[in-house]
Amino acid sequence: MGWKITKRIWEAPAKFVYGKIISLEVKIVDKFVPDRLLLFYLNTLDKRVPPKAIDGIIDGLDKLPPKVRSSLITAADEYVPDTVASSRKVSAVISAVYKYVPDRVIPPESAEHWSNIKMKFHIPTLLSRGGRGKSRSV
Repeated sequence: MGWKITKRIWEAPAKFVYGKIISLEVKIVDKFVPDRLLLFYLNTLDKRVPPKAIDGIIDGLDKLPPKVRSSLITAADEYVPDTVASSRKVSAVISAVYKYVPDRVIPPESAEHWSNIKMKFHIPTLLSRGGRGKSRSV
């Protein structure tokens, strides 16, 4: 019982601090990263990163214990402020990277948080990784 009270005491300041730090980073990206550079890197991700590399990252995610994956998703949903989602540039980057994360690596207890993240950042469900080196549209 004492642990839950201590956790609550530290949770609110942690959310505040993380929110302020992330909001500052978003402002820096919005102000100083040119659209052309952003577009270049997003196109590079889609066209130049080999499918084997993407599969390797997915396999690495799959090897993490479900409890760790669940806590990462919960933290992303609860700690990332809405200013991040309102940033066109940051949302584009998050969406471009997370569209490669298949729903099969999301623990069932995190399905609601994952759905919130997908809605918040407009993450498409474009790619379904059927197996190694295979990609099909959904």
